[in-house]
Amino acid sequence: MARILAISSYVAYGHVGLAAVVPALQGLGHQVISLPTVVLSSHYGYKQVGGSRVPIESFLEITEGLEANGWLNNVDGVITGYLPDTDFVGAVRDRIVQLRRNNDQVVYLCDPVIGDEPKGLYVAQELAEAIRKELLAISDIVTPNRFELGWLTGEDVDQPEQAAAAAQGRGQALFVATSVPAGKGLLANVICDETEERAVTRRYDAVPHGTGDLFAALLLGHLLAGRTTTEAMARATAGVLVVIEASLGAEELNLIETITRAVAVEPAAVARA
Repeated sequence: MARILAISSYVAYGHVGLAAVVPALQGLGHQVISLPTVVLSSHYGYKQVGGSRVPIESFLEITEGLEANGWLNNVDGVITGYLPDTDFVGAVRDRIVQLRRNNDQVVYLCDPVIGDEPKGLYVAQELAEAIRKELLAISDIVTPNRFELGWLTGEDVDQPEQAAAAAQGRGQALFVATSVPAGKGLLANVICDETEERAVTRRYDAVPHGTGDLFAALLLGHLLAGRTTTEAMARATAGVLVVIEASLGAEELNLIETITRAVAVEPAAVARA
């Protein structure tokens, strides 16, 4: 299987950021090298959160150590999630450029963790703009939620057709938009190309945090396992649905209990359009 460099937040409790990405990729049989950008007790949905941003100097020292030991020589894919500031955007950009000097087939999936509804943008605008300018330009795949796609493109995204239209002409990256309204009580994940293929699921209320991280990881994992984009999207959607349905009413995703089923579920679990 593939070797994947995963760069995102880490929480001691719960399953967001790397705590969702790593189990998903490992469940698909991939080797994961994980680099935290922040280390926190939990996500910020809790009353008390401890921890802090990883100093950029430490982040760079860790990457240099990995490189010096040859552990980044055979990386097949990179996935990035939450980045705390623009220094990390530059460091990620430089690292991907370096990796592609060794292997021009490295697949980079950017999950632009910048905001969501109803709160909107929850990172500094300077950071969101840097991600749009510097990381989307070198991405192979981008997995924004509905709000993020609208913000990144400046377009309204209220239905799957609008999601596909918003991403057109945005460079070489393939956009796979998540949580797009698809009718009463329904959400769709949409491949934003000329096919406008989508996987439609029921909308659930009060879903624990981390589903976006999980979807991005499953999508990349299935792609690096040789699935087509359409099949990878459908399987990732179905896998997230398995976890959501097992986590309703819980404060966190029941990921460990369900990951074996989530990585193996057939896409018949979701509607295709």
